[in-house]
Amino acid sequence: MTRKYFGTDGIRGQTNTSPMTARIAMQVGQAAGAHFQRGAHRHRVVIGKDTRLSGYMVESALVAGFTSVGMDVVLLGPMPTPAVAMLTHSMRADLGVMISASHNRFADNGIKLFGPDGYKLSDEDEAAIELAIEAPPRLAAPADIGRARRVEDARGRYTHAAKSTFPQHLRLDDLRIVIDCANGAAYQVAPAALWELGAEVIALGVSPDGVNINEECGSTSPDGLRAKVIETRADIGIALDGDADRLIVVDNKGEIVDGDQLMALIALSQMRRGRLQGGGIVATVMSNLGLERFLGGHGLALHRTQVGDRYVVEAMRAGGFNVGGEQSGHIILSDYATTGDGLIAALHVLAELVESGKPANELLHLFDPLPQLLRNVRYAGGAPLDKESVKAAIAAAETRLDGAGRLVIRRSGTEPLIRVMAEGEDEGLVADVVESICDAVRHAA
Repeated sequence: MTRKYFGTDGIRGQTNTSPMTARIAMQVGQAAGAHFQRGAHRHRVVIGKDTRLSGYMVESALVAGFTSVGMDVVLLGPMPTPAVAMLTHSMRADLGVMISASHNRFADNGIKLFGPDGYKLSDEDEAAIELAIEAPPRLAAPADIGRARRVEDARGRYTHAAKSTFPQHLRLDDLRIVIDCANGAAYQVAPAALWELGAEVIALGVSPDGVNINEECGSTSPDGLRAKVIETRADIGIALDGDADRLIVVDNKGEIVDGDQLMALIALSQMRRGRLQGGGIVATVMSNLGLERFLGGHGLALHRTQVGDRYVVEAMRAGGFNVGGEQSGHIILSDYATTGDGLIAALHVLAELVESGKPANELLHLFDPLPQLLRNVRYAGGAPLDKESVKAAIAAAETRLDGAGRLVIRRSGTEPLIRVMAEGEDEGLVADVVESICDAVRHAA
């Protein structure tokens, strides 16, 4: 089935442009609400959001949709995506919703759905909801219309749950930590959790105004964090994105540490403790070949999936793994969370920092990544990857790499972008083949 609404991570788009309109949001609420009404009990959905201005509009539309089909609504307010997943399960809700466009700028927004187990929906559930969105809604009788209420202790519940994953015998008393919350969903909970564990906290990106989410801050723009770490002589810097499901770290020298290095660190830590399951970790095709070689040197396997943390989670569940993630910083620790959780992943990194006694620049760079280059090419419409000229450029690039590298070409599931990635031993060759494919896409688009 061709997807009209759902991409790789829920529904996403520019606000007030299809599919991210109030009308469609209400239809999503009606369709998803009806789909998850199973059994005779009173049905309930929890809804969280990040800090972008359009969250008010989308939230109100979803509430109208869910209540119109008879679902009660619990509103959490600004909360990280993993918190919504956790609370969906712990509050025994039938469905969870996160209103967020993750690392995108404020003009975009999105709708992420979680099932009653706290996991993102399957392809089958999304397909069923897609079919129902444009069908006549199954409206409730007047006496059965749902109610909506806000809960005040949601932040405290999540903060406590996140802190409980940190080893009880450790403290952060001797660490100076800079944390950048991207003016997003974790602007309150993340600094609070670190402070309560004893750290000296220097907080950035904690003044959301509705339009500054991810604006030159957070995991996709770490320059401000790097500067602040050096300026304050901090031990480490932590960057989250707008909905706090991804993590990028800056070491004490101001160097960026991506998700591949963090997964390597956590995997080795879990292996030493006898807690690593599955004989390795799960990552996507975008993870560096250096990570795969590093893990192999320790007798661990790297199992790859297509891009998207939901696919990583699916592979983890199918193969019995408890560590997985993406180079971009989605780190999934399934012993503690059902989706990527930037704060929980950060706490595991901090625990290693405390126990090792090493400075971050020595602890966090476990392998030398192969030269890797990723470029994004925006297109107006159509299917550039189906053009013969683009296919020929890709084939020529694969011939030039000749088994000495990897090439990953894909269409973004959330934006009109073609993502072109290559890696290999020869940095010049990698740059050349990426540019040749990007040129072909530009001319085809």
